[in-house]
Amino acid sequence: MLNTLQRAAQVLKLIRPDHPDIGVTEVATAFGISASAAHELLSSLADEGLLCRTVGRRYQLGWAILELAYTLLETNSLLRAARPVMEELVAGWGETTHLAVLVDGQALYVEKLQGDRAFEVVLSRVGKRLPAHCSGVGKVLLAYCPWEKVLEIVKQHGLPAFTPNTITSIERLAAELERVRQQGYAYDQEEVMIGLCCVAAPIVDRRKRVIAAMSLSVPAYRFYPNRHRLTTAIVNAARRVSEAIEFYEEEQTWRSRIGSRLRSSAQETSVPT
Repeated sequence: MLNTLQRAAQVLKLIRPDHPDIGVTEVATAFGISASAAHELLSSLADEGLLCRTVGRRYQLGWAILELAYTLLETNSLLRAARPVMEELVAGWGETTHLAVLVDGQALYVEKLQGDRAFEVVLSRVGKRLPAHCSGVGKVLLAYCPWEKVLEIVKQHGLPAFTPNTITSIERLAAELERVRQQGYAYDQEEVMIGLCCVAAPIVDRRKRVIAAMSLSVPAYRFYPNRHRLTTAIVNAARRVSEAIEFYEEEQTWRSRIGSRLRSSAQETSVPT
């Protein structure tokens, strides 16, 4: 069962914006299984609505994925806690704010709000991934990982250069992550895009584990003269989100317990027919 679930997850991850559909032969080749086993796996995912069949016996993501995504966006404690704070940041600064988590060693953007003064950040959008070593949010997320995990991530993804300012050596990355841990925030100084800077801070859950990072992205000419104020703003905002997460997690735990008790009570009082 566990192997089947893992294989199903791996199949879904094969589908990307630049590769929107898959076929039996691709799946069989990718995982070293027979064509019949690949067909059975794809058909099962389609029957559950996670995939849908297209012309030419191809498969795309199914509408059930959208339903699951909506549930995640509406119920996730991190997103519920972060959105109001991000809205305040955008209203106060007029810049772009991002929220990201670490997935498969990369920074995955899970929320993005853009202000009326904001520089258009074309490399980021909700659901987009970027290498973690070159962005403010990515550095924060890496900084609180065990060093062995950071080395594995670098081995898998490398340290690609986006601009001449991008960190491309493991020694520089180690020094940068140590600095982030000491000061409690990270800078991206035109390391992803020339002319764009950002400052990011960690968000922690009630166990004090870093689970996400939030940033303000600002044009370089506005960032450098306002660096201190921007840093203070994002550190305070991340702290507020961390505090709110604890409230939402406790609320969710309480609702789950009440729901379980109600279901148990209903089962005990039901009359058999």
